[in-house]
Amino acid sequence: MKNSVININKNILGGKPVFKGTRVPIQNLFDYIEGGYTIEEFLEGFPSVTKEQVIELLKIAENVLISDKVMDENIT
Repeated sequence: MKNSVININKNILGGKPVFKGTRVPIQNLFDYIEGGYTIEEFLEGFPSVTKEQVIELLKIAENVLISDKVMDENIT
């Protein structure tokens, strides 16, 4: 399945991962969450990002973090 959420292009923000179809860095979502903001507040601040994109990105992160490869690593 082709990634429909993340775009990495050296011509957009120097190659930082952004939400596809936007110039909003993926890092912004994690910064908002870390800062105690809700997903709804993030979406209000970045209206070009859809709730569906956020949910799909979180699913991707979940799949990476619960994969057998990650679980076999010694995470400290």
